[in-house]
Amino acid sequence: MSKVATKHNDLKDKLVSSFLAFEETVDIDSPIHDIRIEAIKAFENQGFPTKRMEAWKYTSLNSILKHNYSVFPKVENALEYPKVKKYFVHDIDSYKIVFVDGKYSSHLSETTHDGIDVCLMSAALTKPKYRLVIDKYFNKVAEKDGMASLNTAFSNEGAYIHIPKNKVVAKPIQIIHFATGSESALMLQPRNLIVAEENSHVQIIERHQSLTENPVLTNSVTEIFANKRAIVDYYKLQNDKESASLIDNTYVSQKQESVARVHTFSFGGKLTRNNLNYYQNGERIDSTLKGVTIIGNKQHVDHHTLVHHIEPNCESHQDYKGIYGDAATGVFNGKVIVEKEAQKTNAFQANNNILLSDKSSINTKPQLEIFADDVKCSHGCTIGQLDESALFYMRSRGIPEKEARALLMYAFSNDVLETVKIPELKQRVTKLIAQKLGVNIGFDL
Repeated sequence: MSKVATKHNDLKDKLVSSFLAFEETVDIDSPIHDIRIEAIKAFENQGFPTKRMEAWKYTSLNSILKHNYSVFPKVENALEYPKVKKYFVHDIDSYKIVFVDGKYSSHLSETTHDGIDVCLMSAALTKPKYRLVIDKYFNKVAEKDGMASLNTAFSNEGAYIHIPKNKVVAKPIQIIHFATGSESALMLQPRNLIVAEENSHVQIIERHQSLTENPVLTNSVTEIFANKRAIVDYYKLQNDKESASLIDNTYVSQKQESVARVHTFSFGGKLTRNNLNYYQNGERIDSTLKGVTIIGNKQHVDHHTLVHHIEPNCESHQDYKGIYGDAATGVFNGKVIVEKEAQKTNAFQANNNILLSDKSSINTKPQLEIFADDVKCSHGCTIGQLDESALFYMRSRGIPEKEARALLMYAFSNDVLETVKIPELKQRVTKLIAQKLGVNIGFDL
């Protein structure tokens, strides 16, 4: 057995044995007790994904699974707001659900039960008043693969958001996870459940932020349910340290006439894998998946998407842009499935990439599986460098080369920013893009 396989097995064995200790700390009468037991068995059988699996062909976890991760931090660290203020979208009024090393931070958070529930998964799993929602929705759409099952087995903490019928949440909700470095290496397993009932509307911003150079691995699962005519806007801001890695599993189940949009901004971290899966269970559903990736050094970002069109008269729109410098690697693997019954489907998928150096690379694999005959479906990908003729034109108008390149890259990523519904977040992302491109531009997109 290779050293790599041995490391994988050591970590796997540690996690399985840690589960026994974890079980003793949580309520054995929990509504998800049996689900956890099944999940750890599934993880034990499947283990960590490897490049031998088609879905992980271009992404190896070897470099991040070699650490001896702590699963339960021994020290509780408190954070003061001024120290971490910059990681919040702080120029908006918002609800906040904040975790430090996997533990809820009450003084950094602002939750509510005033007509809506914006609170903790740990509370929802233990209090009888949440039982109906947990029984109906928890683990109903998440996959049963190795990483998702590992998260399910250790499910205890994260965000629980339930928006009743006809409620429009007055302000956005921020979910932020901090890692402080109190452990030499830390694994976090946050679990989020978002349920938007009929005619409700919610906006959510999610961020995972390491404050340490110590290795941090976050294996996150989020289940989103958009019921009839609900609108869910979900924004993922990924701009972490190069000592931190994220495996993000997000599952979106939609009912008729609902709108669900997920925007993913990937600007940092050592390895980031975004598994984003949409299931359309009704007619006249609108699904949007958009992303901007700008990375350098040896960073790696993998977007793995699925949109499953099951019923007729629905739309999906995917648009992912990538800018890769130095020895960075990008992956886009997008699948659209259109079932035989899903006539009049309109599905669009695009992945466009710019490589800024000879050592950067992108593996892109758009896929369509269409079993209906009356559909509009398109997909395409591009890989190239900046448009030299446009660059020449701008330089001939007196714009320095560095600024001209940055402007072209701004224009390249602007399609994704156009659909961001929170102006302050759009402004924040614009500034982050400027920072990543190393230029100061005096306007906001």
